[in-house]
Amino acid sequence: MLKYLRMLVAWMARAHSAILSLNDSFETNFSDKELHFLVIGGIGLMLILLVYPLFKWLANRGRVLAITWIYAITVLVVVTFGIEIGQGVTGTGDMDFGDIVAGMGGFFAVTAVIVALHLVTWTIRTIVEMARRRRKAVQRVRS
Repeated sequence: MLKYLRMLVAWMARAHSAILSLNDSFETNFSDKELHFLVIGGIGLMLILLVYPLFKWLANRGRVLAITWIYAITVLVVVTFGIEIGQGVTGTGDMDFGDIVAGMGGFFAVTAVIVALHLVTWTIRTIVEMARRRRKAVQRVRS
């Protein structure tokens, strides 16, 4: 188990170094908090895009988006703590609770966008369905 944990930490250290190198190649560098915000937000979005269809298939009905969100936030808390511990162990960054907060902020920001889009599409579908029902009712009355 320790072998796999070390391999995971080494992979995370390489990924962290690659992201920092990429960040250094831009004219405007992101701060550590901004990078955590973007990377964890992106990972959270990918989790939602991967987990949502699976949970939808399993649940078939109900509060699938809520189940997906709960799963994603749980995994992200573990991942963000793992990243910080890995940075502390490998010396590739500062072990800082603020980074965890910034990363989770990225996930919540992405979630807010997803919820807003979901509400817009739900509202449009509801309005269209109500209009269709009214037309059918008017056609029945006229017949």
